[in-house]
Amino acid sequence: MSLTQYHLSHSLSVSTIFNADGQLDKQGTAALIDDMINAGVDGLFFLGSGGEFSQLSAEERKAIAEFAIDHVDRRVPVLIGTGGTNARETIELSQHAQRVGADGIVVINPYYWKVSEENLIRYYQQVADSVTLPVILYNFPALTGQDLTPALVKTLADSRGNILGIKDTIDSVAHLRSMILTVKAAHPHFTVLCGYDDHLFNTLLLGGDGAISASANFAPQVSVKLLQAFHDGDLAQAAKYHQTMLQIPQMYQLDTPFVNVIKEAISLCGRPVSTYVLPPANPLDESRKTQLKALLQQLKLC
Repeated sequence: MSLTQYHLSHSLSVSTIFNADGQLDKQGTAALIDDMINAGVDGLFFLGSGGEFSQLSAEERKAIAEFAIDHVDRRVPVLIGTGGTNARETIELSQHAQRVGADGIVVINPYYWKVSEENLIRYYQQVADSVTLPVILYNFPALTGQDLTPALVKTLADSRGNILGIKDTIDSVAHLRSMILTVKAAHPHFTVLCGYDDHLFNTLLLGGDGAISASANFAPQVSVKLLQAFHDGDLAQAAKYHQTMLQIPQMYQLDTPFVNVIKEAISLCGRPVSTYVLPPANPLDESRKTQLKALLQQLKLC
């Protein structure tokens, strides 16, 4: 079993579009999905951080997963985020994702509690044993408070054949390098994807596989072209797109959590979606909308 069959070098962490009453906006989400597939992304990741999974109930997450898988209709691989603080719920959501046709699951480590290494290994093994789907680990220590170290990830890949990749959302080239060198040396087909837009080029140069990024929601052309240039061997052209990618995180500093920034950027770039976000997030105020518009124009993204 391998994720390489899916060519997930450029996957998108899809924003979940909601109506003003907080219900799934099926029309808006479907339009965004279609736009991203037409833009050339290799896969779609639903119910990640940008999909506001942590503000949703288990039943809401199941409903969104079912809608997304049905609408994508096998045009590209679909990954579903199933992790959380509760192992029983993670297993339930993972098995549901498999039943309704997901191509893989993405599982963040439990947050709130810091978990001993022994318990963390057992948690991931229990999840992996509950499904036959590929399992992608999701490392986001800035939010979980606990890093999935390269040594730990190798232990997990050694122990379960369906633990096949990682989304390494960490602002550290050294961490990405160590992940690639430590895990891929033992498991060449293990997929290492960065989570921050500005680390895509670094990840590729180090021997990693690509990214699951948020910027493709509003500017998919930049990362699509960067990847194409890299695979064509045109490193100078790839570096040019990398220079743009390096500037994108400025936008995310406009608010925390920045799910509202992404939705406003989608809207400003011409897709008229609802920009409603689930509490405790709030809509971006007018002053910061103006700043966001200026950044998008400066980088020629819209």
